[in-house]
Amino acid sequence: MVIATPLEASLVELIARDERLEVVWEPELLADPLIDWMVGPLQRTPEQQARYEALLDSAEVLFGVPDQSGAALARTVAANPRLRWVHTIPAGGGQQVRAARLSDAELARVLFTTSAGVHAAPLAEFAVFGVLAGAKRLPWLQGMQRAGQWGPREPLGLLSETTVLVVGLGAIGRLTASKLTALGCRVVGVHRREVEAEVERIVPVEEFAAAASTADAIVLALPGTDETRGMLSAEVLAAVKPGATVVNVGRGTTVDEPALIAALQDGRVGLAVLDVTAVEPLPADNPLWTLPNVVLAPHTAAISPHEPRLIAELFAENARRFLAGAPLLNVVNTREFY
Repeated sequence: MVIATPLEASLVELIARDERLEVVWEPELLADPLIDWMVGPLQRTPEQQARYEALLDSAEVLFGVPDQSGAALARTVAANPRLRWVHTIPAGGGQQVRAARLSDAELARVLFTTSAGVHAAPLAEFAVFGVLAGAKRLPWLQGMQRAGQWGPREPLGLLSETTVLVVGLGAIGRLTASKLTALGCRVVGVHRREVEAEVERIVPVEEFAAAASTADAIVLALPGTDETRGMLSAEVLAAVKPGATVVNVGRGTTVDEPALIAALQDGRVGLAVLDVTAVEPLPADNPLWTLPNVVLAPHTAAISPHEPRLIAELFAENARRFLAGAPLLNVVNTREFY
């Protein structure tokens, strides 16, 4: 197996503890490891690039998509008939696979996995922060502070009297629901099918707008697929409970962004707490930058100092399963690419 993306030496050693694995790691061919993994390709010499591609083309297993590039992944899959498994670093690594535009035969030949689950805890905590920010009226508090104004005193919300709609009950959504339930919220899920989750009930996607009309907060924890595109639509936003909070820890494409901006401007949505946007980086002229009832994170809510180790541990577990011929964790759905 070949380490195809930047990784610290201690984590390479963690993976290599299984003596059945022949781990190839040539850090001089990789960029410096960064905690967000989002590094551009190293400016290799022609000789280094040839060496890097030769390593990729010799691998049965890759840790990471080469240079985080769909084009580089496509080249590698086409050039390496021995390749059997690629582990993508992001939780949404299916989008890297989609970007490679692989043929059906290539998708059938190579197994792809993601780091889903590693990011669930920090994202669920960020979602709880968003719900709390709405209940405790963070924009109003910040406005009073900036104005140097003490009072008038006004009531703040109470989580035990808060209804939260969690849209998408994958690993992130389920953990978010569990944390909010533990804090006393009434939690309702929106999902395509029944799943085990700590929610009062699950409503089908077709009833999203109706359910939104009774929610104090809506948490989006959806993957970015054709089916979820624009799911928080103008229709749903027109139905929301006045002053509701919207939190997005999924993908920016799941929101009709112009409709959300309009709802924030007229007060139908009281607060939006967004880790993701439709276009990233967010364009400088986007109103989300300046609206007083928006909290923005630059797609950073999933990142923690522990993330690289957790991803390496997940990969090591999957490597054990791979060698045993057992089913792997987090296999990419190559129809919807999540």
